[in-house]
Order: sequence, then C-alpha cells, then structure tokens
Amino acid sequence: MAKRVQLVLNQDVSKLGKSGDLVEVAPGYARNYLIPQKMGVPATPGLLKQVERRREKERQRLLEEKQVATQLKTAIEAVGSFTIAKQVGEENAIFGTVTAPEVATAIQQATGKEVDRRNISLPDIGETGTYKAEIKLHPEITAVVQIQVVAS
Repeated sequence: MAKRVQLVLNQDVSKLGKSGDLVEVAPGYARNYLIPQKMGVPATPGLLKQVERRREKERQRLLEEKQVATQLKTAIEAVGSFTIAKQVGEENAIFGTVTAPEVATAIQQATGKEVDRRNISLPDIGETGTYKAEIKLHPEITAVVQIQVVAS
C-alpha cells in the first residue's frame, strides 16, 4: 500500500479540511484531483512555516476580536436599560412590535457603539413593559440587556 502524501489546502474542501490546513491524503487523490484543481499544494518546510505564521496571526486576530467584544459588553451592560417608545392602544398593547433595528438604534444612541441587528434576539413583545434581549457579540460572549417599552 502506498504511503500518504501531505498537502496544504489552498481552499476549503468538504470532509477534508479548511484553507491552510495540513492534511494527509492518498497519493492518487492528491495527484489527480487536489493539485490539478489548485485545491492544495505539496507540503514543504517553508510552506509549513508560512502556514504556522498565518495560524498565529489568525489566533491573535481572534483574541483581539474577543477583547473588543468584552469591552462592548461592558459598555452595553453599564447602561443597563434601554427605552423604546411605541404607539399604544387598549390595555397597553403596542401597535406592531419592537424590532432588532430599533434596539440596535437605541443601543447606539445610548452608548455610541454600533451593534449588528442580526445578532440581537428579542422575545415576542406585544405590550408595554420590561423585556430581556440577548446580543451575541462574539461566539463566546453574549450580553443581556433590559428593553423597556413605553407609550409614546
């Protein structure tokens, strides 16, 4: 049986690895598919050093991103409660609903920091009162804020 060949992937390959990963594959798979399709290149000592440097830079970038998210969480939670004014009908029922863009705008006005509206998860808000919203700032960091819905 032939020995395995080490390749560094140039792009993501399903069920094999991501771009920059060092993988061991069968020689025929490497020679007939991965290398001609420019999905991978044979591993050399110089290329392995480049991959290691790239991984270290990526790790530093992710660490920096996490620190920024932690600072943002602290700034958001320092404010505590955000107020959103909505038009109210009978029995404190609001017209429409509170949306993520409205919450993002309220946060930006109060803290001066921008939050992506797609990362805000809200409960169903149908009347005035206080609600909790979760904001996913980073895969490991989630801020919980109070949303106070009042009559306008």
